[in-house]
Amino acid sequence: MAKPPSGRKTADDETKMQQGEVTAGSDDTTPSTLRTHIVKVLRSQILSGRYRPGERLNESQIAREFNVSRIPVREALSQLQEQGLVMNHERRGMFVMQLSPEEVQQINSLRLVLENEAMLLARANMTPEIMAELTDLVDQMEAWQGPLIDAAALDRKFHKVIWAATGNPYLQRMLDSLTTSLFAHKALEHVSQEIRRWRLNHHRALLDALVNEAADPQMALLTHFRMAYNEPERFSSLAIGSKPRD
Repeated sequence: MAKPPSGRKTADDETKMQQGEVTAGSDDTTPSTLRTHIVKVLRSQILSGRYRPGERLNESQIAREFNVSRIPVREALSQLQEQGLVMNHERRGMFVMQLSPEEVQQINSLRLVLENEAMLLARANMTPEIMAELTDLVDQMEAWQGPLIDAAALDRKFHKVIWAATGNPYLQRMLDSLTTSLFAHKALEHVSQEIRRWRLNHHRALLDALVNEAADPQMALLTHFRMAYNEPERFSSLAIGSKPRD
């Protein structure tokens, strides 16, 4: 039987591609459509609670469930790690993101300092276009009725618009890196839609503090953080004055 012309896929090739076994060149890479599908399904399963915070994600078991090789699963888990939903414990494997209460406080304490600077810079750099984008996001949050993951995405996008408005890409990247696990941790928190809506609706007050020259952005941020976290300022200088003296 004549061989198919070079560059054309056989039925076996198509089957292997669906199973994540076809590689590009000599690299162990997976077609993006398959990887994207696995990422989407795993992300949905994590956010829906099928995989709980701190639970180990067994690469071989997941590969069997998808009827694929381990390569696309490994790549999907790496992508979820970049998104903050998965963490890698050396020699133990991949686990669903889980932060301790103290780690959450430590992240938020540093975030208070950095995001206060971001608010001040964004205020100075405010334009009608940025204001319109932030106002539209607040309107969407106040009208939100959908999945919890959509609420988390709107929340993060609002803050990222402020960070981008600073004009300082280093500050923007630092805040993005610092809060990836924090936002993922909060997205995995299975609270009622009423509580999530209550938290979202406070972004109007944060926007008002951003554009009001007389407002203290750090106090506005602290109030905002306290709606979702316990003692977010515990590891910052704001907590020093509140500690009882010996």
